Amino acid sequence: MPINILMPALSPTMEKGNLAKWLKKEGDTVKSGDVIAEIETDKATMEVEAVDEGILAKIVVPEGTADVPVNELIALIAAEGEDASAAAVSPSPPTGEGKAASAAEGEGAKGEEKAPQAPSPAPPPTQSPAPSPPAAAAAPPSPAKGGGAAERIKASPLARRLAQQQGIDLATLKGSGPNGRIVRADLATGVAAPAAAPSPQVQATTPAAPTAAPGEIPHEVVKLSNMRKTIARRLTESKQQIPHIYLTVDIQLDALLKLRSELNASLESRSVKLSVNDFMIKALAVALLAEPKCNVMFT
Repeated sequence: MPINILMPALSPTMEKGNLAKWLKKEGDTVKSGDVIAEIETDKATMEVEAVDEGILAKIVVPEGTADVPVNELIALIAAEGEDASAAAVSPSPPTGEGKAASAAEGEGAKGEEKAPQAPSPAPPPTQSPAPSPPAAAAAPPSPAKGGGAAERIKASPLARRLAQQQGIDLATLKGSGPNGRIVRADLATGVAAPAAAPSPQVQATTPAAPTAAPGEIPHEVVKLSNMRKTIARRLTESKQQIPHIYLTVDIQLDALLKLRSELNASLESRSVKLSVNDFMIKALAVALLAEPKCNVMFT
């Protein structure tokens, strides 16, 4: 029996997650404790460790897929001694719509059993079967593992993200974390190899960057992270679901403005200028000292 790998709930409030990256490929051997994927939650990017051992037979959800529900099937692991290809084609358990469809089919089948069967017409004369098309060419064998270029660089998700933002090649750094893992501190000490400046001849032949269409403002579309999406959703909920009460008071500040102008005239030599907000803070402090249980807030 293949072992199902489901989308884990990495936080109490997590309902969906983005499958940022697969760190194992189909056919790779998986051991208990190996990091197999990176999942982006609404707060951070976290690594998923394998619990069972075997061979990663099939990746159901490709990397880069967003909004994968929790407990959704994302991959299959073939147990020890099991054929990986057979595990890859094994039917996955029905979820959601699949269960409803199977239930509807079951009810339809029951109804058909109860209904009287009409006499079936005589079968038409059989024809000779058409020649089957030639079998598809076998898929090319997967490249052998263990190559230097294909070897995964061990680095934390934060270090990968910072290196991508700063244009640092992780292959040029030496990790100081466990088992040579590259951490955030290694980015400060390591320096990426600068790219060679193109020659004048190359610069002359390099095509110019595409310009914006007439009337279109140059812009860059940045995809929101899950944390930003959660912040926006919470702000919207706080405005829609929580009642707001606004109180306004008209105050005559002629005496205060006169006092402010007098104090500012006496403080000109010190380059100090008082604002109306300074007097409001002073009044609030005096009110709180006179009545400690008073809860007043000026906006």
